[in-house]
Amino acid sequence: MAARRLYRRSPRLDRRTVRRIAFYLLLIAVAALFIGPFLILVSSAVKPATQDVFGFPPDLIPRPPVLDWFREAWTAIPYARFLLNSVIYVGITVPVYLVVSALTAYPLARIAFRGRGLFFLLFLSIMFLPGELMLIPRYLVMGQLGLTDTFASVILPAILSSLGIFLLRQAFSQIPDEIVEAARVDGANEFAIFWRIAVPIVAPTLAVLAILGFVSVWNSFIWPLVTLTSQSKFPIALGIAYLSGVSGTDVRGLAAGTVLSLIPVVVVFLLLQKRILNSMGGAVKG
Repeated sequence: MAARRLYRRSPRLDRRTVRRIAFYLLLIAVAALFIGPFLILVSSAVKPATQDVFGFPPDLIPRPPVLDWFREAWTAIPYARFLLNSVIYVGITVPVYLVVSALTAYPLARIAFRGRGLFFLLFLSIMFLPGELMLIPRYLVMGQLGLTDTFASVILPAILSSLGIFLLRQAFSQIPDEIVEAARVDGANEFAIFWRIAVPIVAPTLAVLAILGFVSVWNSFIWPLVTLTSQSKFPIALGIAYLSGVSGTDVRGLAAGTVLSLIPVVVVFLLLQKRILNSMGGAVKG
């Protein structure tokens, strides 16, 4: 009997193994699809001038690897200045963006007031508007305020984010009511509940928003291109586009400049990845 049961189960086990193999092959293919362009970018940044970068299939092994293009990208334009500008934009925008989003989302989730649902629907509707649609209104507002070609013109529009408000509102809504009521019984006011209880609970969501905000501000190109005219205020994304005009058709220097600009993004992700994984785990459990 045991032999018959094992024989009957073996086809099912075989099918499960085949499905698992097919699943892992699919994951490998998707990973290659996303990682492949990055590997080509890094390879192009370290290839010598005598090696073709447009060959097909792509030749990912530089012979020999060189660092000349990184030095050229750093010196051909004021790269350090562009990098510092992006650090200033991110360093001011992301913390203020998180504070504003949290202060807006908490009342929408935990405080009952008239029109709360309407306000939330308005924030949701803004999420579906393409960013390009707001370029002209933003530019007109910045012009009326006299803020065009300033750091403030880049920072102020990036502070408000309907996506951040939406995600934090959902996170605040999942806080058990018993915890909040117990804090109120102990005499805590609403701001103390927000700062000492709610914010620590949604810290993983704040980490995710910090990553999203960092990447968005760091890679911001269209709006700085519209509002900035002084090269001394360019962020790194706009500076790399300027590098393409300086170096002409030499894609190696452009690739090297792009790789340099990606290093801070990778570092920030590595610092916050634990928080992000915790947030994903909590979402799966929920």
